[in-house]
Amino acid sequence: MQTTHQTALETKHAVLDQRIADEIHRPLPDANVLASLKKQKLRLKEEIVNL
Repeated sequence: MQTTHQTALETKHAVLDQRIADEIHRPLPDANVLASLKKQKLRLKEEIVNL
């Protein structure tokens, strides 16, 4: 059963996924921004798995 917290984390994860895709498709993607977004996404994924 999903909790509100888990749903919120999954929503944030999806938003980060979209932001990463948007950044990748820019004419000149910023490697630092991509790295930061990917780290945030990984932290959220680990938190979701640990629930």
